[in-house]
Amino acid sequence: MNIQMTDKELNALVSLLDDGDQEIKEHVRDKILSLGNQIIPFLENKWEGSFNPELQKEIEEIVHDMQLNLLKERLSNWKDSQERELLEGLWIVNTYLYPDLEFDQLNALMQQIYFDVWTNFKNELSVYDKIKLINNVMFNDLKFSANTKNFHSPANSMLKTVLETKKGNPISLCSVYLLVAKKLGLPVYGVNLPNLFVLTYQSGKFNFYINAFNKGLIFTKQDINNYLDHLKLDPKPEYYEPCENIEIIRRVIRNLIFSFEKIGDLDKSKEVNQLLKIVNQP
Repeated sequence: MNIQMTDKELNALVSLLDDGDQEIKEHVRDKILSLGNQIIPFLENKWEGSFNPELQKEIEEIVHDMQLNLLKERLSNWKDSQERELLEGLWIVNTYLYPDLEFDQLNALMQQIYFDVWTNFKNELSVYDKIKLINNVMFNDLKFSANTKNFHSPANSMLKTVLETKKGNPISLCSVYLLVAKKLGLPVYGVNLPNLFVLTYQSGKFNFYINAFNKGLIFTKQDINNYLDHLKLDPKPEYYEPCENIEIIRRVIRNLIFSFEKIGDLDKSKEVNQLLKIVNQP
């Protein structure tokens, strides 16, 4: 709903957030939420100009709810779109922790990495040499590496942080690798293994796997069999075959839920669960 209000009316409305009557406060909250995200800058100004911690807390919660509603709307639209572009999906999830992050900012960070690989790339190289070249640029030149110290940090699921710190978990490192490989026109896809996300190169007689969490280590189907044996799990087709982008986003969201549970932030894990419900809808 888009209701036009003057600054004077908005000021009067926001001042009522400090009302002692819970019913009035709830009514005011709903009214402000109904005005939509365009009033966030106004609310942020009110927060900065206020010396009332109670009012500031109310404003923070409303702004957060507005940003979360926008995220859910974007995620739902992404899920229903035909393209389901991976970078766009990752950006939407990133806006949970970085609500002001624009898609163009994330795209620019990604383009720089792609450019660094592309300037070294030669189409006449053999398939394995192309992969070794990507590995060399990403893991030696650009110094991407596994974040083993803070493995369960929520930041590991945030592409923005991973691109800035060059450290990530299996799925975030694979996502960077996958986005670069796709832009180079290589038949590289994500593969959903239990406890580990990897990549596969599939074209004609070439069918092998890549572990971006281990500096782009190349391995075979037999290695997956051994891995599943070790975990005492039966092999399933999805442990070997390419997965859709929505599966990648689902897994990123599940990782995020687990991260928040692990650090004891149950409010955030509940909120991110709402995102999982959106991408799980048929």
